Amino acid sequence: MDGTFAFQPGGLDRAAQLRASDSAQRDAAALTYVFWHGKLLVDGGARPVLVALDHPAFGDTREAPLFLGITPGGPRFAADLALWQPHEDAASVGQFTDASHQVHPGFADAHFEEIRGLMPTLSVLEGECVATARALIGWHGTHRFCSNCGAPSVVELSGWQRKCPACGTSHFPRTDPVVIMAITRGDKLLLGRGASWPDRMYSLLAGFVEPGETIEAAVRRETLEEASIRVAAVGYVASQPWPFPMSLMFGCIGVALDEAISIDPLELVDARWVTRSDVQAILGGTHPDISAPRRGAIAGALIAEWAAGRLADPA
Repeated sequence: MDGTFAFQPGGLDRAAQLRASDSAQRDAAALTYVFWHGKLLVDGGARPVLVALDHPAFGDTREAPLFLGITPGGPRFAADLALWQPHEDAASVGQFTDASHQVHPGFADAHFEEIRGLMPTLSVLEGECVATARALIGWHGTHRFCSNCGAPSVVELSGWQRKCPACGTSHFPRTDPVVIMAITRGDKLLLGRGASWPDRMYSLLAGFVEPGETIEAAVRRETLEEASIRVAAVGYVASQPWPFPMSLMFGCIGVALDEAISIDPLELVDARWVTRSDVQAILGGTHPDISAPRRGAIAGALIAEWAAGRLADPA
């Protein structure tokens, strides 16, 4: 399934050996991806805009650009214009669907756009850089204070560590493991719908892996909690970094032991079994109740693989 969804490895050399030095920052080929509230700066053609490290707009950053790694075109960084307040309406920012664009005065010919809508247009390398950048920026935004003593922490190792000057505790970027699962029963696939989702949107069930829990156990627990469906065999298929804000999705397939659905209303507003012919209609945009999955997400890739018969049930 590699290559059928966004944020796959694209050739970024994370160059950890350079994080403690400023050699990448001094490279004339160094360029920076620019973010605001998790949205990416793009041009009129929805292509990422990369700028030099000394761009005057970086006066709106709280911290220096973060080092992502080395690409064939040179070092790449990520900057977050966290201090900027746009004049445009930003009420939809952070919502499930955000079609708004914001224009920073330092980038008259560019705008900030939600990354989920850009997933299909990014190159593989751009996708890896953007996913890394957004997740790293998200972590820094929520970990500005030491969890040990509460004092403000500072950025170290070019963004790959925060250090507390007060108590000396080091903090490192966090990734949250999430299972997303194609639950099958014969020729049927289980889909669910969240309360805050756009009309007609359904997807695979998913949930966070809890402390002390295996991926397989998380698949079984989440399916039982959300839909009252017991799951027997579970198999791993593929993974996807999901920087909203900083998750790693473990795509799995599981075989259901039950068919009767009873949803948890705190998690879902609906869940249903769909057949392969139903899924073909969903993917083709002709299903009467369910829209096609978002392009670039692992959920849609798993659904398409199952519909094509390329996702075998685990033994």
